[in-house]
Amino acid sequence: MFLNVHSSYSLKYGTQSISELIASARHLGIHQMVLTDINNSTGAVEFIRECYKQGIAKETDEVHKGNIPYQIKPAAGIEFRIGYRLLYVGIAKNREGMRELNEFLSYHNIYNIPLPENPPEMEHVYIIYPFQKTFSQALKANEYVGIRAKQLNFLYQHPLLKQKDKLLVWHPVTVSDKITYRLHEYFRAIELNTLLSKVPGEQKCDPDEFLIPEAELTRQFERYPFIIQNTQQLLDSCNLSIYFENSPVPSSKNKFYYTGTLAGDKKMLRELAETGLKYRYGENNPEAVLRLEKELRIIELKNFCAYFLITYDIVNYAINTCGFYHVGRGSGANSMVAYCLRITDVDPIDLDLYFERFLHEKRTSPPDFDIDFSWDERETIQRYIFERYPAGHVAFLGTMSTFKDRAIIREIGKVMGLPKAEIDSFTDPTKEKENLKDITYQKLLAVHHYMKNMPNQRSIHAGGILISEEPITYYTALDMPPKGFPTVQWDMYEAEAIGYEKFDILSQRGIGHIREAVQLIQKNKGKPIDIHDFPTFKNDAKLNRILKEGQPIGCFYIESPAMRQLLKKLKCDNYLTLVAASSIIRPGVASSGMMKSYIERYHAPDKVVYLCDVMKQQLAETYGVMVYQEDVIKVCHYFAGLDLADADVLRKAMSGKYRSKLAFDELVNKFFASARKQGHAEELITEVWRQISSFAGYSFSKAHSASFAVESYQSLYLKTYYPMEFMVAVLNNYGGFYSRWVYVNELQKTGAKVHLPCVNHSDEVVNIQGEEVYLGFIGIQGLEEKNIKIIPAERRVNGPYLDLEDFVKRTHISLEQAIILIRLGCLRFTDKDRKTLLWDVHNYLGFKQKKVNAAELFKLSYKTYQLPELADSELENAYTELELLGYPLNHKMFDFLKTSYRGDVMAADLHRHLGKTIRMVGNYVCEKTVHTIKNTKMWFGTFLDANGDFFDTTHFPNTTPIYPFKGKGCYLILGKVVEDFGFQSIEVLKFAKLDIQLNPVAIN
Repeated sequence: MFLNVHSSYSLKYGTQSISELIASARHLGIHQMVLTDINNSTGAVEFIRECYKQGIAKETDEVHKGNIPYQIKPAAGIEFRIGYRLLYVGIAKNREGMRELNEFLSYHNIYNIPLPENPPEMEHVYIIYPFQKTFSQALKANEYVGIRAKQLNFLYQHPLLKQKDKLLVWHPVTVSDKITYRLHEYFRAIELNTLLSKVPGEQKCDPDEFLIPEAELTRQFERYPFIIQNTQQLLDSCNLSIYFENSPVPSSKNKFYYTGTLAGDKKMLRELAETGLKYRYGENNPEAVLRLEKELRIIELKNFCAYFLITYDIVNYAINTCGFYHVGRGSGANSMVAYCLRITDVDPIDLDLYFERFLHEKRTSPPDFDIDFSWDERETIQRYIFERYPAGHVAFLGTMSTFKDRAIIREIGKVMGLPKAEIDSFTDPTKEKENLKDITYQKLLAVHHYMKNMPNQRSIHAGGILISEEPITYYTALDMPPKGFPTVQWDMYEAEAIGYEKFDILSQRGIGHIREAVQLIQKNKGKPIDIHDFPTFKNDAKLNRILKEGQPIGCFYIESPAMRQLLKKLKCDNYLTLVAASSIIRPGVASSGMMKSYIERYHAPDKVVYLCDVMKQQLAETYGVMVYQEDVIKVCHYFAGLDLADADVLRKAMSGKYRSKLAFDELVNKFFASARKQGHAEELITEVWRQISSFAGYSFSKAHSASFAVESYQSLYLKTYYPMEFMVAVLNNYGGFYSRWVYVNELQKTGAKVHLPCVNHSDEVVNIQGEEVYLGFIGIQGLEEKNIKIIPAERRVNGPYLDLEDFVKRTHISLEQAIILIRLGCLRFTDKDRKTLLWDVHNYLGFKQKKVNAAELFKLSYKTYQLPELADSELENAYTELELLGYPLNHKMFDFLKTSYRGDVMAADLHRHLGKTIRMVGNYVCEKTVHTIKNTKMWFGTFLDANGDFFDTTHFPNTTPIYPFKGKGCYLILGKVVEDFGFQSIEVLKFAKLDIQLNPVAIN
């Protein structure tokens, strides 16, 4: 009887989750409901699935029909609105009806067309209009009118009584009680950005829009039994049971075949894999052949041939058509087939990676490949995918943002009408204890309690794409976010539950660094680089020596302070150690103490005590520490005797991704029983299980770490042998972990002559010729985008600018924009100082601006004047660079200091002062805040000394009672030199920011 039920997916309107709605309905004995969220079908399939699941799972419910558990019959549709105004509700008769509704809404979303007052013909859909006193619309065969109990009095002599079969019971459901109605009012106020008291009545639901027993609803319409009968007939005719599959593994909804047939897919995948096998492993490698056959068997068994082939097609297009570089990472790098297809560059045999981590016979959730492209090339690949497959069969994966903890407190405060100062106080975590005594704050927290984690708005997944065998609109309507690609209305978890495997097309700037560096080396040095020659890179002694020194600034994943420290502590000089470092640097491992344990064992392998010979054999590479998820699989397989499939299922279960506790408990019992059969002692089994269970939740995929390590080596190779081109590429792809000036400093350290932007030499981005590097116009603060493009474009077409007048005439630049360029020295080719040029530019762009931009029949001459001597201060120029670039290029931050003191010790000499208290002067680079066990704060700082070398500081709570850093600049540091596994740092005792000279312009 409930034809119009809203869940919390009716964003900022509905107040109940789908599970709460179903539980409430079961409690009230309701047998049928229709989920009709506003302008979306996000929860439709979830609602259908959960209705069936709750009916099957809760066999102890009070309500039974014979011996069959009580089950709600679900139906679904969409409520269509323009703004707050309800137009009509569409209810799907069947699966085709869901497609019609979703396609109707998708069309209007994608093309941004307002919904019509009347929907088009939909053969498998019922349309229900809200009741109106003067309703005179001619109704079609599938159209009805819903009437509320409180509107029944208006039926007296109403024209609709002549069409009794068109009237239906209308009892919308939006809230569950008075409390959630108040929550609904908060939602509406937030949506409308207004005060609670100013939300118009028509923008809210009625207070009685909650579920009631079916008997009570029937009683309200007892004078009109035909309305009840019409409603029941409509509900009985709806059948969406096809959406529910009583199986733990939903059938795949992805594109079934790449070639058109299963046989064709198998043949093509095998041919590609065998060709790739020869490329990767040569003609005669029995181990590789056996591994390939094993993987192909499982891929065929699990019907993933098309998934591999589609991924291959994407990568092949990127490599051979676009010339793009990519990185295949994640668990997909465990696959030799993926390695042979060039989806990934990680050799699973070399690293002893298990295919079962990616795919096995017992895997219930679909795997996916993570393919990274450069940040500025990903959209090209995405567009290819959307053009390669039919419209309606390809879409971006959505995501659902929720009302986050502290962020929503500000929104609640605003609609409550609280002043900004009070809201600021309530959102300040340092005032939490004081705020908890405030009655208003307590009320705010009460609202927050009900609201947090509820859906807020639909968004787009970082890179997941679905390619469907049948139209995706059977399962969802599509949105059109600003990104410009159709997007489903649910997230990756719902996609997995339905049976979709996503294709993750991601991006990162590190690939951009590598790609552009290779291009610049070819252009600047005439030398082609095979960046995929990884075996050569990993065995290069020079690269490994630099890696060991821990100074790989600009190199992907290994340049952060924490990673640099770890590399030095491990004295990392090989690929396998870097793979391990890429895993143990993860927050979970580091905070657990495993990172420290690994470093200690790494330096004293002879002192490692293994639990047993099996553990030694399997964990010798990582000194008895389970560094990777694959280590968990190895131990479960070789120690306990579980097959590799069960081992991976158990690994995944312990990471919190297994939903059935009963199934998990069965696996645990199987682990213990199987381990006993291997002859292990009970005490040993218990200890091994303790170690597995304590680590598995935060372990990292070895294949993922290996993918990062490959890219790190590629970056390091370019940085080592072609440092100038590499650092220019880093700058042009907007850096990495550090601020831009750090990379400029690193570029200068390579010996490159780095120049300020120049209108006759600079391009939009940084360029390099030989050792001459010119900064680009993009980095200039305040310079408009049109001028960033026009200045170099005009020069390329018509040659260098001759003088200031020529520059002004040819670019039609404004006075304000010209002043920016002159102040930064971009017109220094004129051989005039900046002050003179600033005076001259007013001759052309002051009162005479119109003359300059107008067409001239004759070249006009202007009077010249003798200017007084204009001082051009180096300090003033340094301040200008700081203002317009964000850093001083031709000066150091140290040049701003009032003092000439640069410290007693430089970073390169720290190892000579271990245990001593010293004074240093450092230019602030970055910081990291850490919470201690006692819930106090400590900080780690990173600085450059006057020679441009890095050093690091530690600020303990007892010596740093307040926040120590005061923005960028130079600091005087008093501290003790300490060493941890060969890495020197400063434990700070005193810390102060140094005074700087004032800008001469400000003084004048």
